[in-house]
Amino acid sequence: MNPTPTLERLRFNMIEQQIRPWDVLESDILELLAEIHREDYVPDAHRTLSFFDMELPLPDGSVPGEFMLSPKVEARTLQDLHIQKHESVLEIGTGSGFMAALLGARAAQVLSLEINPVLAARAAETLRSNGVTNVEVRHADGAVPLASGPSFDVIVLSGSVARIPQNLLGSLKVGGRLSAIVGDEPMMRAHFVTRTSESKWD
Repeated sequence: MNPTPTLERLRFNMIEQQIRPWDVLESDILELLAEIHREDYVPDAHRTLSFFDMELPLPDGSVPGEFMLSPKVEARTLQDLHIQKHESVLEIGTGSGFMAALLGARAAQVLSLEINPVLAARAAETLRSNGVTNVEVRHADGAVPLASGPSFDVIVLSGSVARIPQNLLGSLKVGGRLSAIVGDEPMMRAHFVTRTSESKWD
């Protein structure tokens, strides 16, 4: 009878068998995925599936279609954004808080907005309990422009959208990058937008 795999073995297999084959090859990204424990952010009911190549439903069902992205999508997004330690990040859709934790490990400051108050409170508590101090979780609708009108180096939409909200493009600094998964299953695609000037985005 085979012994039950340890969490560290499952984490290792997730990185080597799911994430690395998706062309996530930067060593600092792979090390980060080994250091930040995904299972701490996964809803209790699905904790045994923390390292599986699948999307996981979030614990509060009041907003349909909310889920954690698969580990390989989270990792590839993080790599492709090339976040620097001095940069500020806006995340739309805190969800479990796991992506916010990854972003916080790469950036100077992260503001994460979550429309669902139950998820916002849970994510904020999980981040605190894991010692993440540079991520602010705010209960807010990410589709509504922020009152103070700040701009960010990076904007991440941690979930799928029908189209990229135009007001978010204006919240990017020049040189800033936005990541979003656009479309509905089974036709969802990752989109990356860079603000190249005050009036142009590529």
